[in-house]
Amino acid sequence: MNQTLAIIKPDAVGSGNTGKIIAQLENSGFSIKAIKLTVLNREQAGTFYSVHEGKTFYEGLIDFMTSGPVIPMVLKADAAVEKLREVIGATDPAEAAEGTVRNLYAESKGRNAIHASDSNENAQVEIDFFFSQNER
Repeated sequence: MNQTLAIIKPDAVGSGNTGKIIAQLENSGFSIKAIKLTVLNREQAGTFYSVHEGKTFYEGLIDFMTSGPVIPMVLKADAAVEKLREVIGATDPAEAAEGTVRNLYAESKGRNAIHASDSNENAQVEIDFFFSQNER
């Protein structure tokens, strides 16, 4: 069993889909080890998404991620990173497989309902960003 990070993004929180997304994650075999509701400021969002700095979508991403509450979660499952990415679907909901989180709840490629870590290494960095050791 290993861990990964998911973030329910402002669009999904604002549209009332938080419970449905959490239920889908749990029904897919994930257990929640830590969860909280928070609002990112620009500095926090910029730090978290620094890998994208300089890309054309960066400023829009920061604006979006600071536009309302987000719900970061530490999820545990076998092959957690790979499994979560499968459960949430492609970044663009038009390309996401039927029944995936993004297929069901994302508004667009830029407002895509949920973030998921892309590697075990990044999962640990991202978990550490949101949760102290004693919170998980």
